[in-house]
Amino acid sequence: MKLNYRKTILAGLAFMSISGFWGMYDAVTPLILKDSFKLNEVLNGVVMAMDNVFALFLLPVFGILSDKTNTRLGKRMPYIAIGTLLASVAMFFMPYADNARNLPLFLISTGCVLLAMSFYRSPAVALMPDITPRELRSKGNAVIMLMGTAGVIYSMIMIKLLVKNGAEGTTPNYMPLFLSMIAFMVISTVVLILTVPEKKWAAEVKEDPSEEKNKNEGKKLSGGKLKSLLFILLSVFFWYMAYNAVNSAFSRYSTHVLGIKDGGYATYMLVATVVAVISYLPVGIISSKLGRKKVILAGVVGLASSFAIATFIPKGGIVLYIIFGIVGISWGAINVNSFPMAVEIASDGDEGRYTGYYYTFSMAAQVLTPVLSGVFLQYVSYRSLFPYGMVFSVLAFITMTQVKHGDIVVGEKKSLLEHLDVDN
Repeated sequence: MKLNYRKTILAGLAFMSISGFWGMYDAVTPLILKDSFKLNEVLNGVVMAMDNVFALFLLPVFGILSDKTNTRLGKRMPYIAIGTLLASVAMFFMPYADNARNLPLFLISTGCVLLAMSFYRSPAVALMPDITPRELRSKGNAVIMLMGTAGVIYSMIMIKLLVKNGAEGTTPNYMPLFLSMIAFMVISTVVLILTVPEKKWAAEVKEDPSEEKNKNEGKKLSGGKLKSLLFILLSVFFWYMAYNAVNSAFSRYSTHVLGIKDGGYATYMLVATVVAVISYLPVGIISSKLGRKKVILAGVVGLASSFAIATFIPKGGIVLYIIFGIVGISWGAINVNSFPMAVEIASDGDEGRYTGYYYTFSMAAQVLTPVLSGVFLQYVSYRSLFPYGMVFSVLAFITMTQVKHGDIVVGEKKSLLEHLDVDN
């Protein structure tokens, strides 16, 4: 049985638009809070952590609700359609409030956007498994992940094209950028609804009622596997603490330390994203030969080294592009292998439960790191950003060395796409 790539790509349109929004949101919102509303770094970090706080509590809720929904359009489509509409309307008021210097309106509209995104993110991700046979869902996840990357690339390109500084002492007008993202999200969702007959495609997926269940399901992990699981979850927490701090604060760092203007920071982030995507296939080949753990450790070393070198770079330029390219390869090496390794460790237990543990640790890091890094940016220096990322990368390396289970078995993967995971 082969994956229907056309169906999977069409089903991934919602996740593509969601990823595009997050790429834009993470890049420009901290700048608006800092430059337009003069929030200090700690408060800036608190606001930037809101989306992950919402995600921790709301993503499971709306995922479960959509499981129980049954409409003419299907289970997921109503949430995707309504969520996109609500997010698009609320999103318009973010740049409007920025231009009006109305902080309460900006915070309210931002909160509404985050709630709307939480409303349909889980249903959007769940759509692919609904229309994909069980044995092909790993490949389907990889396609959805690549669709999400396409959305991020779109947002970086739009930032580069549409964010321009005005006269001295003024801040950019972000309205054109937000309007481009609203159009991107609405068009993606309209095409999705018109081309994906969710109920029909879901009905075509025949689950085998006699499918053999894991004979070890429900049993506790052995002591060795439990230790490995705990250490890889700690590693996930640490490398997300490192990477997401840099990802969410680099726009401010580049402006105030490197002197990069007119949204030029987006080019460096785009380089990291594109290089990460290009690296997926060769990283998968290397992982199948050397093993997941070695490749992850190499990726963590790459992150730590890149952040250490970036600390001493005084301005943008070719060296910084190279560093962000290394960051992209390193993050790709981690992403390709970390989730499959965690699930492999828990393969003789309840995989769904342990998958939840994986995302709990990654989300917890994404909640904490904007706030903690904001404290350092505010009370130490903007130049503390890359050392901060380096320290947590080193911690991730230490914990990862203690993982003894979950590595790849040569020949176990039929396709390199099966190494990838949708929500990284």
